[in-house]
Amino acid sequence: MIAFTNASIFGGEKFLKERVLLVAQGKIKGVVHTVPKGVEEIDCKEGILAPGCVDLQIYGAGRDLFSAELTAESLKRISDSIVKQGTTSYFMTLATNSFDVFRRAVEIVRDNPHPALRGIQLEGPYINPQKRGAHLTAYIKKPDYNELKTFLKFADGVVKMMTLAPEVCDRRVIHLLRDYGVLLSAGHSNATFSEAIRGFDNGITAVTHLYNAMSPLHHRDAGLPGASFLDNRAHASIIVDGIHVGYEAAKIAKQQMGQRLFFITDAVAATMKGGYKHIRKGNRYVLPDGTLSGSALTMPHAISNMVKHVGESVEESLRMASLYPARVAGFRKSGSIKEGYVADLICLSKDLKLNFTVLKGEVIKA
Repeated sequence: MIAFTNASIFGGEKFLKERVLLVAQGKIKGVVHTVPKGVEEIDCKEGILAPGCVDLQIYGAGRDLFSAELTAESLKRISDSIVKQGTTSYFMTLATNSFDVFRRAVEIVRDNPHPALRGIQLEGPYINPQKRGAHLTAYIKKPDYNELKTFLKFADGVVKMMTLAPEVCDRRVIHLLRDYGVLLSAGHSNATFSEAIRGFDNGITAVTHLYNAMSPLHHRDAGLPGASFLDNRAHASIIVDGIHVGYEAAKIAKQQMGQRLFFITDAVAATMKGGYKHIRKGNRYVLPDGTLSGSALTMPHAISNMVKHVGESVEESLRMASLYPARVAGFRKSGSIKEGYVADLICLSKDLKLNFTVLKGEVIKA
């Protein structure tokens, strides 16, 4: 058993001070007032002990972009790297590509489990080319019901989430995906307000990187952002790096959506291999033609940005990084600190810098 001491413990609702968090066999055993005898102690140095971050959209980390090197070694390097950055549950994401690439990705993820890896998100290929952003036009396609069904049978539950444009996917396709347990998110979409609402009616429950690569919030048609604000069935991810979304726009979204808004990083890695080439330019990534692509964000940085630049509380910013995305993804016994829950944790300093991560009870230094 391990006792985490000298921390403000945030379980998901409020901070508990002068308490000790006990962990054994990868699970949370409880929050107590004193350290039991004979237990290993880890001093959190007056930091914040909180649930580990949950990132439902990440493409790579370090020097690895998964789609550029579909190997078990690349997958492990990415997984290990993001755990060191504070993320304890994630969906490996692939942008619009061929089904051959998707099938290979499924095989690699299925055959190489990692305690932080929860499955795959496919961002595409059923998106609107008018809002493709950094996605490759050559692979954007209209849904083929039979092709999709064959692929979903092959994936056998590895694909957990898909981003699609509701205006290009009919009810039958959406229901097929839902029948296979896929979480559906509207994105890379030029949907009108009514088309977005129809998508929510059909079973889409999330929205991918709010504001980015979607119809604008216009005073004559509020588009996908307006539908996200007004429809309580919709939960939206947002990239709070001050680049993909201005902090004022993030504040508006938070005021409109409350607990329905959560963080993703949409993080990529620098590479010139494969179809997707990302170049690091300061605090962002761009394509060779200068188009803004994925982010250089980490989850602790998103938490810090939300507090410092948007003016949100530390408590709510922590929930946006853990509790809310865990709820959206349906991760059981994750996203909170409760007895019997998985011991996935982060320890932050008072100024919200990452000190260490705990993955299934194992302490991993940043």
